[in-house]
Amino acid sequence: MTFSATPKSPAPQRIFITGASGCIGHYITELLIQQTSHELFLLVRNPAKLKLNLEARSGIHVITGDLYEIEDHRALLSTIDTAILIATAWGGEQRAYDINVTKTLQLMSLLDAQRCQQVIYFSTASILGRDHQPLPQAGQMGTGYVRSKYICHQRLPQLAIAPKVTTLFPTLVFGGDGQKPYSQISAGLPEVIQWMGLIRFLSADGSFHITHAQDIAQVVTYLVDHPPEPGESREWVLGNDPLTANQAIAQICRYLNQRIYFRIPLSIHLANIIIRVFRIQMEAWDRFCLDYRHFVYQNPMNPTVLGLPHYCTSIADLLKINGIDPKRT
Repeated sequence: MTFSATPKSPAPQRIFITGASGCIGHYITELLIQQTSHELFLLVRNPAKLKLNLEARSGIHVITGDLYEIEDHRALLSTIDTAILIATAWGGEQRAYDINVTKTLQLMSLLDAQRCQQVIYFSTASILGRDHQPLPQAGQMGTGYVRSKYICHQRLPQLAIAPKVTTLFPTLVFGGDGQKPYSQISAGLPEVIQWMGLIRFLSADGSFHITHAQDIAQVVTYLVDHPPEPGESREWVLGNDPLTANQAIAQICRYLNQRIYFRIPLSIHLANIIIRVFRIQMEAWDRFCLDYRHFVYQNPMNPTVLGLPHYCTSIADLLKINGIDPKRT
């Protein structure tokens, strides 16, 4: 796959965005406002949550509404050139299914398959196995959120616009600051840092990818003007190179100037004993993740691959971005 920095579609587009008030949505919308002249239509339930400069330029429209009433925007959707679908429901089995499956698919069906150039749809890497194929367990025992994302992904090929859908699978997403909402993981990072005095002496078997919402925004902004060519992959896992749990712990300790004198292996056998002794309740998906452990993927997509500036390349970058000062530890 060849990536070019020269826009293929320099003409302004009409872009419909859901989830602009969330963490990822803020970064993407801000970058589109700053770096493009595209006309933006932001569907949000509560406009007060938008912490963006909506007066920065013309062509920014805020539409107060909910995906439950997406059919009310049928006329607008028929004129859209690119749709960026970030909105998701995290909790509640029924709501997750309604929003993440029924209404998301309905929105795509309301787009004009001839006019619309691309749908950039956000799924989650949790539904993929290490071979980038859908993970059956995600559909069988995933949380309401994970299961709904799995089902939606399985149904995408049935849509008329399916050949123009680019599916993004974010890994562990960090992001947020004083002007943007924090991702769930970034919000919990200070608490993790408080426990590093103990965590540094544990050794765990597992691996994962991280990504920052700013880097996701870079990739999406690129995709808007560079849709994949026919025959090219339209499924991208978003993330930096994989990290093992032990590498992550070591890098955090190095940043915090905390020495690791020894490590106690936290094996699956030991974890199971702890779970039994303390009667920890685990859902089926939690148990599966504990056993699966290595959520890693080949050729993850990030700005470096596209020849773009990479905002967060390491754990040290991440901690610095989040305002964690090693001098205070």
